Amino acid sequence: MNKTIARLFPFTSWWPLRGETLRADLIAGITVALVLIPQSMAYAQLAGMPAYYGLYAAFLPSMIAALWGSSAQLATGPVAVVSLLTASALAPLAASASDQFIALAVLLALMVGVIQLTLGAFKLGVVVNFLSHPVIVGFTNAAAIIIGLSQINKLFGISIGRSEYFLQDVAGMIQQVGAMHLPTLIMGGAAFVIMIGMKRLTPRLPNVLFAVTLTTLVSWGSGFEHNSTSRVEYIVDRDVGMLAQEFMRTEAHMVELKEHIAQHAVELKELQQRGTSGQHVAAVRYEIELLQLELRNADTENRKNSRSLRNFIFEQVPAQGELRPKLYLHGQVPVAEISDSYRWRIGSLRHGELKLLGGGEVVGSIPAGLPQLSLPNFGWSDIGTLFSSALIISLVGFMEAISIAKAMAAKTKQRIDPNQELIGQGLANVVGSLCHSFPVSGSFSRSAVNLNANARTGLSSVFASVIVLLTLLFLTPMLYHLPQAVLAAVIIMAVSGLINFAALKHAWLVHKHDGIAAGVTFVATLAFAPHLDNGILLGAAVAIVLFLYRTMKPRVARLGRHSDGTLRDVKVYPEIPTSEQVIPVRFDGQLYFANVAYFEDALLEAVASKPDVRYVLVVGNGINSLDASGEGIIKALYERLRDNGVTLVFSGLKKQVLDVMRRTGLFDEIGQARLFANEDMALAAICEWLGESGKNDPLNPANKLLS
Repeated sequence: MNKTIARLFPFTSWWPLRGETLRADLIAGITVALVLIPQSMAYAQLAGMPAYYGLYAAFLPSMIAALWGSSAQLATGPVAVVSLLTASALAPLAASASDQFIALAVLLALMVGVIQLTLGAFKLGVVVNFLSHPVIVGFTNAAAIIIGLSQINKLFGISIGRSEYFLQDVAGMIQQVGAMHLPTLIMGGAAFVIMIGMKRLTPRLPNVLFAVTLTTLVSWGSGFEHNSTSRVEYIVDRDVGMLAQEFMRTEAHMVELKEHIAQHAVELKELQQRGTSGQHVAAVRYEIELLQLELRNADTENRKNSRSLRNFIFEQVPAQGELRPKLYLHGQVPVAEISDSYRWRIGSLRHGELKLLGGGEVVGSIPAGLPQLSLPNFGWSDIGTLFSSALIISLVGFMEAISIAKAMAAKTKQRIDPNQELIGQGLANVVGSLCHSFPVSGSFSRSAVNLNANARTGLSSVFASVIVLLTLLFLTPMLYHLPQAVLAAVIIMAVSGLINFAALKHAWLVHKHDGIAAGVTFVATLAFAPHLDNGILLGAAVAIVLFLYRTMKPRVARLGRHSDGTLRDVKVYPEIPTSEQVIPVRFDGQLYFANVAYFEDALLEAVASKPDVRYVLVVGNGINSLDASGEGIIKALYERLRDNGVTLVFSGLKKQVLDVMRRTGLFDEIGQARLFANEDMALAAICEWLGESGKNDPLNPANKLLS
């Protein structure tokens, strides 16, 4: 009964709690929360969400993962790689931070949680092994570079478009460097100086918190943010004005399309309830599909127009008397007119009104209070679209979490249960989706802070969640003036530690195939960005193909008797004596469909090289498994060699191999007399069968003993 309770409620193992443990966990929880709050907001932006959604993702998920996980120090919440994967999965489907984007991100969290819960419940944590370490190394390095580059524009205070080609977007950003916003660059640079300086001089203090606090105070005191409004008709440039008008027309058309889809959906429901004929229902469904296709095309077009509009920089000439204000493209203000000295960018366009951004960008208003608990809205088509991304995020997120948990367990001597950790991460994402969270995972930096702060149990994460709760309830107005450039600096600092080219080199040194898999994943992830799932899938496929290639040609060694009495590979030791009548061959690897032809060729080639051979001994200590193809080739070889006067003998076969041979009758066909526990027993019997010639055979174990 106690074991069942412990399995269902792992956190019961924390009790009874002592005062010393409570104090340690409370201090650790406060320390982690001071890092978690600014980091979570930064990672929300990285995921394409409004910054305050990071606080939602840091609240319940962190607590739930600690309560139902197996690691006492693993800190769960928004993390860089998973946030970037979220953004890359949803960018083609909706505009960042839009209502549709947020709804899809919440649905993605639910799907990730369900997949992880399912894997954990059925004890399938081993599936993460399909993502090999070299693949993860290549992906992590590429993702860290992509994350860093994706934040540069926020440090410079310039807008860049988001297209299907990330590197193209980076090139476009470089072309706009001349239009950077200097106060934004100074603010981001100050954040770097504070974090790097404190990390070196006062490593125990939360440098991120100090950087965020000081720059927010400066932002508030200096009027860093400067916004204004205008109207589309005030844009002087004809082409830009037409683009804005086209954006508004398409937006209005999208509203009409949504209304038509809703009307047809109601009609379809009524037809189904009345049991109307299938033909009529099919016609309505077809109409809905056409409208949805038109809506997707319109949305894609409008997102392109929005990106283009955000790239323009304007100068505004204020209204004078009866003359209305004018918006000129930067550098095109006539000599006779005087601008207001600001450089303006379009923040948003709605109903003909432009929101203009003239200063540095800040986080802005954050809704006070907790998000309303609710299931995410979704359709089955959304689930189908997001499934592959959800699967990738589930595996990558869990691999990141379990790797961190195991690394800390090596120091704390704690036992980690991967399947229980899957359940904890899965529940965190499922419950998180109910409070509008995007996908989360274990954080390396915050887990390290938790460990260094001497956290004893997962209660430290519960305390951190409570502090996030208090922030949501009472402290959100203080975050309004937090500069976006500072959040970008926080992200870049956090992911800089993920770049480890030495790990790519190490993978190559271990095995060239591992190096190739890591390199292909690295290059493919960069090339496919922002579709990062394509890069990691290609890397995983390459790793599996290279593994199969290696197992197709395992090591096959012809053996001779070394001076120390052991059997050694004659290719490595060409001087050792061999027998003309007996050929011992060692096969290192499982015998299955992909390498049976190689095994057959190796044995037949060995027989052909010795015209007087009478026995072939297969030293099978390295054969770990045998499939139907392997069993079939052994039978065929046995019969073929027997018909040519050569006897096939085996030694050291493992139980699982012998079990297959017994089930198929091959064991009886070969006979117990030709199956031996080890090679010396087999060679002793063979030499006895050879009679007088066997007594002096170089492979005879008796001669080894005499020498």
